[in-house]
Amino acid sequence: MSAPPDYYTEDKEKALSSVEDEVVYAEVAPDRVIASRFGTLGPLLSRLFASGVEARGVERVPENQRESKNAWNNLLMWWSVNTVLTTIPVGVLAQSIYTLSFGNAVATILCFGALGGVATAFIATLGPITGLRTMIITRFSSGYCGGTIYSVLNILTQLGFSTTAVILGGQTLANINPGTLPLVVGIVIIGVCCLIPCFIGYNMVHVYERYAWMVTSVIMLFLWGLGGKAGYDINAQKPFEDTGRALSADILSFGGIVFGSFSGWAPVAADYNCRLPADTPAMRVFLLTFFGLFIPICFVEILGAALMTITDPAYINAFADGSTGGLIAQVLSPWGHFGQFILVLLALSVIANNIPNTYSTGLSIQALGRPFAIIPRFFWVFIAFVVYTVAGVAGREHFSVILSNFLSILSYWTAFFIVIVAEEHFIFRRKNGPLGGYNLDAYDTPSKLPLGIAGILAMCFGIAGAVVGMSEVWYTGPLGKMAGAAYGADLGFELAAAFSAVTYPPLRALEIKLIGR
Repeated sequence: MSAPPDYYTEDKEKALSSVEDEVVYAEVAPDRVIASRFGTLGPLLSRLFASGVEARGVERVPENQRESKNAWNNLLMWWSVNTVLTTIPVGVLAQSIYTLSFGNAVATILCFGALGGVATAFIATLGPITGLRTMIITRFSSGYCGGTIYSVLNILTQLGFSTTAVILGGQTLANINPGTLPLVVGIVIIGVCCLIPCFIGYNMVHVYERYAWMVTSVIMLFLWGLGGKAGYDINAQKPFEDTGRALSADILSFGGIVFGSFSGWAPVAADYNCRLPADTPAMRVFLLTFFGLFIPICFVEILGAALMTITDPAYINAFADGSTGGLIAQVLSPWGHFGQFILVLLALSVIANNIPNTYSTGLSIQALGRPFAIIPRFFWVFIAFVVYTVAGVAGREHFSVILSNFLSILSYWTAFFIVIVAEEHFIFRRKNGPLGGYNLDAYDTPSKLPLGIAGILAMCFGIAGAVVGMSEVWYTGPLGKMAGAAYGADLGFELAAAFSAVTYPPLRALEIKLIGR
């Protein structure tokens, strides 16, 4: 491969001797590459990038441009992202949908949360190692085509997360003074606030997330205390809890949702530390990411479960009339106007949660292929904002249904995605393995990447596992039906992971033997 071309020569076509040359130069100077592509818009884009808007998209970050050395961002960012309003409804689902007692809800959150935390923390370790965004990393196991499929799934995932975030934030703003702020306006306000830091890019995302947790953590402590003053009754759900196989089914189904609330961050986990030095210890990244996820998510989801044990009729009616937002407004009502101020901050906390969804949606669209990658990242971020804001307005009256179904389905594909990437890393990419590591220069060269047949077939087996094991309102698979009582048990993510785990190694070994990459 020749040296990176000079984009300021008069004969640009001569300078760009190959597509690979442009890819290399895009890694070193993405702002110049993008500006040169858009003719008369070039000077405007150059000024935009000079003002601080991030030019880099899915291009690899070379080792000599890894400017960030603060590994603690792996902890602080995920702490901020998850110590938010949108985490509370997951815990609420334990009683409102699955009638679990408080003790069983807590145990389910801790166990399935630990599993999801480990999986996501592993994916995060690949960021500093490769300097690549998460969806690009999938190309080393599933090829260019397989990576595109994962990108589509991730786009839908992040847009789904964003939709639930803006709905809940809008609901909470609307409940501050009922009748004064329309829910639609609340949704739009939250969406616009999420757009701004994502439009600017990576550095602004980290600046915001580095400090947001301070305010939201205090607010969660307020909610715990006010809920305790109203009166937690940890045995309140006992009379309504199922028994026998039905109870097992409830735990498995709710566990799938909890796992999804953790593993949903896996497809973006490497997006936010790919600028750390390549020699950053993987164990440090793993532990900081794990605790940055596990502590706040469990703390806040258990809070949601605890709030549902309050037996005061005013709180029960508040939930019935205004869902989770109404319940939280009732919890803060004893504090009067100060409680309303806290409610405003709590509604705005979803910004921290929705920032990675919005930012990574833009990256995932670029990862669909070169025609999408040449469009500036911030344009796709804006498109994502428009889509999820419109979806939030359209689905604003069906939040609980959207959340429970979405998180369940989400856990299915993230399970086999994590398994396939992990097996590729530990079996085939280890130093003394068949491939002896990653050829990072080949990340955007299909002819040097795996063909992807093994990854796509393992993906199909994972989908088959999810189908036979899933239990949703609209469909229950045969194994899911056998595992539960009347409504079955959701074994979707467990079987998706197992089917892919068993099939990927032999298929990949055969692919390497026949094709050599």
